[in-house]
Amino acid sequence: MQSAEAKFNRNSLLLALRRYSSAVRDMEHTILLPSLLRDVPTDEVWDCEAREESSKDLYESYLMFKTIRTMVESGLVPLDDHKAKSNTTLSKNMEPLLDADPEALFHFHLRGLFSVMSNLTKKTQSLTDKYMDIIGVAK
Repeated sequence: MQSAEAKFNRNSLLLALRRYSSAVRDMEHTILLPSLLRDVPTDEVWDCEAREESSKDLYESYLMFKTIRTMVESGLVPLDDHKAKSNTTLSKNMEPLLDADPEALFHFHLRGLFSVMSNLTKKTQSLTDKYMDIIGVAK
């Protein structure tokens, strides 16, 4: 019998989404006290606004990872005014791409999605490892 991951090509988008979902599920099972992540600064800054605020802690990252997983699994994308403003800027920067060949545009977005999902998976695993360090458990 094939495992769930073996059904998909190693470069499959579904596999990348499953890996992320699995990493978040592991994070949730490992992090029993998410409040311990409050006020622990993140090692990396993920966007320009975060650089300005510098107030993002690991707890906020924990919540973000869970929210993204919910969106990935449900297919529902909430409208958030804060995010909509930054999406408007992105849309204006990408307007020339809309005139591009649809296949080229698809490949561009697919590569971007793979990259984002891979980064989110690594960051989720890193947050889980950092929590283990905080509580003093060796992995």
